[in-house]
Amino acid sequence: MCRNLSKMILVFLFLTLSGLIFLLRKIHTVENWNCHTISALYHLQSRIQSSSAAVNLPAFYHNRTFCARLGQRPSPEDELEERYLLDLISWPGPPSHSASIALRQTSNPTHSLFTILPTNGGREWHVGDQLEALVQMHDFQGRPKRYGGDFLLARLHSPEFGAGVAGKVLDHRNGFYSALFPLLWEGPAQVEVTMVHSSEAVAVLRQLREQRPDRVYFKSLFRLGFLSETTVCNMCLPSDQQPLCNYSDLHTGEPWYCYKPKLLSCDTRINHAKGGYLKRLITNKEAMLFQSDVNIKVHIRASGPDKIDVFPSRKEGAEFESGSMKPEADNNLETSGFYYEESWRPLNSIAMQQFNDSSAITQCLANKLINMYGDSTVRQWFEYLVASAPELKEFNLHSPKNVGPFMAVDGTHNILLKYRCHGPPIRFSTVMSSELRYVSNELNGLSGGPDTVVVLSVWAHFSTFPVEVYIRRLRHIRRAVVQLLERAPGTVIVIRSANLQALDQEVSLYNSDWYSLQLDEVLRAMFRGLDVLLVDAWQMSVAHHSPHALHPPPVIVKSMMDVFLSYVCPEKKRS
Repeated sequence: MCRNLSKMILVFLFLTLSGLIFLLRKIHTVENWNCHTISALYHLQSRIQSSSAAVNLPAFYHNRTFCARLGQRPSPEDELEERYLLDLISWPGPPSHSASIALRQTSNPTHSLFTILPTNGGREWHVGDQLEALVQMHDFQGRPKRYGGDFLLARLHSPEFGAGVAGKVLDHRNGFYSALFPLLWEGPAQVEVTMVHSSEAVAVLRQLREQRPDRVYFKSLFRLGFLSETTVCNMCLPSDQQPLCNYSDLHTGEPWYCYKPKLLSCDTRINHAKGGYLKRLITNKEAMLFQSDVNIKVHIRASGPDKIDVFPSRKEGAEFESGSMKPEADNNLETSGFYYEESWRPLNSIAMQQFNDSSAITQCLANKLINMYGDSTVRQWFEYLVASAPELKEFNLHSPKNVGPFMAVDGTHNILLKYRCHGPPIRFSTVMSSELRYVSNELNGLSGGPDTVVVLSVWAHFSTFPVEVYIRRLRHIRRAVVQLLERAPGTVIVIRSANLQALDQEVSLYNSDWYSLQLDEVLRAMFRGLDVLLVDAWQMSVAHHSPHALHPPPVIVKSMMDVFLSYVCPEKKRS
């Protein structure tokens, strides 16, 4: 009798709990529920969640078009531009049988060599000339490579003068590379060539980008009363595994999805956060291609002298003034500037100024509204200005640290400075879903005008996605920029390019400089010809002697801000 009674009690409890869960899925408010009932359900849910795996990740389809082709269908003109851009950044790869290549047959920077080539007049170089160094890559067995695709960086520098300039690397696709440098200062100059990745490593990175856009995953918290659930989110999720919540942007069509919670509705989403990084993405053999101090960012030695002496220009009137060379030839290397005495000297038409004290910064920004949109590399600019101009007081918006949005005000000089992160994908810790904004939509809400400054930096969080995803995002931003300039001519638009960062094996698989380089070339091409101004963070980080860092050191940021403020306050207007 007692045994039957116990069974009946268990059945009754099971039915009771099932009924309550069913009601919970249908009801939209919990204010009138009995507190004891809610507490019981909350503890039941906690037990269920704790007994299951943390967050189940989707089985991703290894198909590049699955992610790249989401969103609104591009027009024929957009598709034509996309093909052009993808051709522009096409990268030579190793032979088709590269999967069978052993480590000993891959590029080894310590066995490779570069040689400074003589000029037409022998071994005498003058300011205004072009220096060429020929690089020959070898494998770990010391044998010459017969194909290209290695990712090399080149720098010409002079520690004595605090000088440096980025070189241009040409891949001859036969194991040889040319590193070309403009000669911009008199005196000693030393060539430095670095292999960032071998061609075989680049092939692995390219495959990851096209086939594993899920290698950084995201999550969102859903909450209603005492109940909460966390599900996986991403730009592209397989829809046949479980129901999806669609959070795609209504204006741009930018796709974003989360798996639907089991107990809660899609409109109970609270926040967005980085979920984590998938591990074991590559084989043990492929991992050998990503070894610090072996084949990631290792210098290549010279087969002879690595230094030259640069003499004054051969042409009359090409004076060397305060570390800047007067332009006397076509800048065919697309060099945006160089360092001299640790200061950046632009080679475009900008009159470079030094903003060394707070009063100069305040005077420049007076009566200005500065809107900064993007990732943490432009948030670094916000922090620099707040720290450098004491009268610019940050207003407490109770925003999460390092996430924002942020705002600083100088009421005396009528300055308003704002920062907001771009919309997903954004790998910040936790962003309230109500604060997720797409840059293009924010630009469409600006009045603009000569006293409005817009700063954009959108690149670092797109490295794990196919390039088509980045092209689509920039296309929406570009359209909004064009419309802003049409309705409010004189609005100052400044774009910060990508920069180099420290790499090891793990960082390389998600944020390699090769990914950043490809995105940077797309960015420049898409905004070329528009009335926008570029702060070339890429060349500024290549040319400087400081170790590479995602957030560059203060000495580089200072040069970036001098360029930025020189754009905002041209010298002729300030005088």
